Amino acid sequence: MNTFNPQQKRIAFIHASWHTDIVLKCLDGFKDELASRGYDISNIDVIAAPGAYEIPLQAKLLAKSGRYSAIAASALVVDGGIYRHDFVAAAVCNGLMQVQLETEVPVLTAVLTPHNFHEHDEHKNYYARHFLLKGQELANAADQAMRLTASAKALA
Repeated sequence: MNTFNPQQKRIAFIHASWHTDIVLKCLDGFKDELASRGYDISNIDVIAAPGAYEIPLQAKLLAKSGRYSAIAASALVVDGGIYRHDFVAAAVCNGLMQVQLETEVPVLTAVLTPHNFHEHDEHKNYYARHFLLKGQELANAADQAMRLTASAKALA
């Protein structure tokens, strides 16, 4: 019988390079929560993608490497007035779902699309706090998904 050992799990955390002052708060919450659950945070590899749209390909390449027990993604997709940000966010989330279905590696997402985001301190501070919380929630989901996946694979 295999025993789940969180200290031996390697996790990839991919983030978009836009709005990193906010998006990396997700990583802070993610690391803090996983550490509290017994994970070795030095086993979290952080990968910067140019933007949210590029995250699914990197997630697939990392999942196919066989090196990771889970992959987490974080981005803030905002309405820039030029394109439909909701379509970008949907494409990213659909791509990430496809990656986990094809590779059987849990892929978790905190790719968020606010209805309203403006470049001023009030919104920046609000979303920074929100991403910290989302990072904690992402870590909880990653922990549970890795445990569930390991258990299901042990039965196969």
